[in-house]
Order: sequence, then structure tokens, then C-alpha cells
Amino acid sequence: MEDRFASLDGVVDVVSGYMGGQRQNPTYEEVCSGETGHAEVVEVIYQPQLVSYQELVAQFFAMHDPTTPDQQGPNRGSQYRSVIFCSDAAQMKIVDLEIQKLQDQQAYEGRPVVTEVKSPAPTFWRAEEYHQDYYKKHRGFCSR
Repeated sequence: MEDRFASLDGVVDVVSGYMGGQRQNPTYEEVCSGETGHAEVVEVIYQPQLVSYQELVAQFFAMHDPTTPDQQGPNRGSQYRSVIFCSDAAQMKIVDLEIQKLQDQQAYEGRPVVTEVKSPAPTFWRAEEYHQDYYKKHRGFCSR
């Protein structure tokens, strides 16, 4: 998701990291164990005058399958769950409305959206440097 968000007008930076677990400053290996409770996430820093939070939320749902619990593509485990950590009640309402819209439209062939919506957002822990801009660094090794 990092590269997709970074390509949007108004997005200033996208940082890979971890949120939602019990351990302080977890490592990738700890998160991958599935024992810390963290999810792999991206923090999106954006200019609201150029791109709205609602637009970012809509893009989030367009970028992945929010109907598969604890899985994204071939990656399985609680660290791959679909989750949005909101800063406040206004953001949470925007996310809830977007999910309702997708459900009403049966956007996923009737499968329910299982994305967790949490507020207030817990501490964001920046991932190791080799995870930042991962797609750019490993472009030659990934297929899309």
C-alpha cells in the first residue's frame, strides 16, 4: 500500500510500521510471530486541502480485499488483518460511512467487510528502515 498511497496527489509521505499490539517498539520478527498483536500498517501524512480523509479511506478499500480476516493476498496471520486506526470520532464516522456504502453496494459480491475500525489510534511504531519504500527497493523481485 505504501507505493499506492505515495502516488496520490496531496500525500506528503507514507511510512511503514506497526500498530495495535502490546509490545513497545516491536521488531518485524516479533510482529511476524503473531504474538504481539500488532498489524502491519502505513501511516499516511497528507495535505487535507489537496486530498480528503474520505478519499484516502476510499483508496484504502480499493487497494486490498477487506473481506478476508487475517489475510492479504498470500500473507496470512493477524498482522495482516484489515484495520484502520482513527485519530478521532470524525475520522471513525467517515470510515463507518464508507464501509456502509460498500456493503449497500455489495461491492464484494455480498461478502462482509471485516476491516477493524479503532479509535483512538494507539502508538505508531516505525518499521525498520529496510521496510520503508519496500516496493521501490524490491521492484525487480516483485510482480504485480
